[in-house]
Amino acid sequence: MSVAQTIIPIFLLILLGVAMRRWFGLREDFWSQLDRLIYYVLFPALLFNTLSHFEIDFGAAMPMLIVATLFMCAGIALGYIAKYLFHAPSKVYSATFQTSFRFNSYVGLAIAGGLHGQEGLAAISLLMGFMVPLANVASVLMLARHSESHWLKEILLNPLIIATAGGITFSLAGIPLPAMFNSTLGLLSEASLPMGLIAVGAGLRMQGLHSHPGTLWYGVMVKLLALPAIAWSLAAAFGLSGVYFHIPVLLAALPVSTVAYVLAKRMGGDGDTIAAQVMLSTLLSALTLPLWLLLMGF
Repeated sequence: MSVAQTIIPIFLLILLGVAMRRWFGLREDFWSQLDRLIYYVLFPALLFNTLSHFEIDFGAAMPMLIVATLFMCAGIALGYIAKYLFHAPSKVYSATFQTSFRFNSYVGLAIAGGLHGQEGLAAISLLMGFMVPLANVASVLMLARHSESHWLKEILLNPLIIATAGGITFSLAGIPLPAMFNSTLGLLSEASLPMGLIAVGAGLRMQGLHSHPGTLWYGVMVKLLALPAIAWSLAAAFGLSGVYFHIPVLLAALPVSTVAYVLAKRMGGDGDTIAAQVMLSTLLSALTLPLWLLLMGF
């Protein structure tokens, strides 16, 4: 499948979400409820369904997991440096710190499936299962000074982590799922990506576009350009190839997750600047993602 055939439908669904929020006259609470449905039901169903049916070779996947851990740590370090480069207020810095390393899982799954089919979905699901806890720990700890939330509870009750752990457990145990349960998971999985991409578009916000420009643009450029370059270098250094090379570079090049905005608002950080970073990284990734895919030979 060509880069255009993979990328264009994804961003058309994101634009559909933008249009639906602006012109369809749906109540505001509809979108928050849709986000909850996707985050707690549809997306976990996709992760569990993909991993539980895939034979996971941890020996082959381990170098990919190491590369992903290293580039995420690099992203966390680059996010931390912004504190000393731009001297943004504490609430702004603690929220935008996430931009350098958090990734939009919906976009990543859609592209990975388009490029590598079930193998790509399994590889990126496995990566996300390991990277989401690391991203959450770093983000929650940075924001914890503004919130009474318990960071360990935020991690242990994360539905994506629970679904990934369950899927890996079923895969390694070789436990067959009942046919009706399989069919139900399959239907939920099919709904998760289009609904998730529509929700991404509906969640794009313009607030904060002109505030703290240094912090704002630094995070976006690190996420879309610097981090995938670091991931590429690490993947090459570890001798990765094929799907195990493509998927970590793809994950590093993804736009910022809308979850970053939700978490910042929930934990008392500045929501406006991170909302602008989510919007800019999503729109600009329509240009940068095809570039990285073309450089990888797609």
